[in-house]
This record gives sequence, C-alpha cells and structure tokens, in this order.
Amino acid sequence: MLRYLKQLKVFFIIFAIVSVVIIYLIYSALAIEQPLPIYQPNRVDASLVDSTIQHKKKYHKVANFKLVNQNGDTITQDTYKDKIYVADFFFTTCQTICPIMTHEMSRIQNEIMNDDEVMLLSHSVTPEIDSVAQLKRYAIKKGVNDKKWNLVTGDRKQIYDLARKSYLVVKHDDSEDYGMVHTENFALIDKKKQIRGLYNGISPTSVDSLIQDIKRLKKEYQ
Repeated sequence: MLRYLKQLKVFFIIFAIVSVVIIYLIYSALAIEQPLPIYQPNRVDASLVDSTIQHKKKYHKVANFKLVNQNGDTITQDTYKDKIYVADFFFTTCQTICPIMTHEMSRIQNEIMNDDEVMLLSHSVTPEIDSVAQLKRYAIKKGVNDKKWNLVTGDRKQIYDLARKSYLVVKHDDSEDYGMVHTENFALIDKKKQIRGLYNGISPTSVDSLIQDIKRLKKEYQ
C-alpha cells in the first residue's frame, strides 16, 4: 500500500510538471505578436475614400508621387524607398487641430531620430498658400529635422488624389474641385507602400500606439 502511494505521488508530480510545461507552451504560442493588418479601401470609413476605389478589397498601395519639400527639393516615392513612414495632411495656417498634430509628429520624430528605417511625410492641403518659403518658416518654427521629416506642397489634384486614393485619410469638400477637409488621421506605411495602421493624430494615446506599431512593423523586416 505504501509503495502504491509513493508511485501515485510520483505520478502526480510528473503530471503536474508536464501540465505546467504544456500550459507554458500554449501561452507562449498565443502570446506571439501578430503582424499588423494591411488596410484596404473597403475596410476604411467611406467618407475618407474616393468613390472610385471604395470597393477595392486587396492590393492597395500608395501611388507614386512627385512633390516639393520645405527646402525646395523634389520628393518622390524613391525618397521613401525601403522606409517605413508616417504620413499626414495639414496646412501651416491652421489654428485648430494642426498644431496638435504637428506636436504629435514632433514626438514621433524624437522617437525615430536615430532610426534610419523610419521617416515622416506631411502634405499641405492648401498648396496654393503653403509655398516652399512658407513651409520652411513653419519647419524651423516647429523643429522639423530635414533628414527625417518632409513637409511637401505641389499640385492640388495630386495631393487630393494621394489623400483620398492612396492614404485614405481626408474628406472631400463639395464646395470646389479637389477640395479637401483635412482630418487628424495619421497613416503608417510599410516598405511595400501598404497602409498598416490609421491613428488619431490629436490623441497622445493613439500616437503612443502608433509608436509601438512602428516597432512591431520593424520586426517584420528582421
């Protein structure tokens, strides 16, 4: 009887150890970080998406572009080749959400300052007002680092199309051709020109999530 009890005790000890190991392995498997989603036009708020692509379910990417930054330099998709970047839309004379958005972008800039893989890109929705000189004054005032962050201006139609057909972050203004009602949205773009996240650019909590998602996205390329 005593021998049987000893064997039973050994059995339960082994069973307990095996159970702990199995539970640990299951937990570890569940805890594996999932990749960020790839955003498609049909899964984004329709008011932010051009009607011609609202049905699109896959293969969406940011279109090629050619714009001019605060230094008068030409900025194209090649400037962001093999880069992760955060994009938004703003205008320098905005007194409402833009100063907050710029502050949050500055916070991201501080986080990525020494990271060669990540950059920022801000598009003016009033290109007829935001000349190169105006963007430069704004950049200096806001502490923009030219190597990390481009403020760009250019053809209104191109910027409109980028906002609503590529980044999916701006509303249409029915009062004029290619009119834009900019929003507080930030878009996280991967190295394949795909949207991997959309965030509230005036919410520090949402921008905190964006910063963490940049780190998650970087892991996909390791």
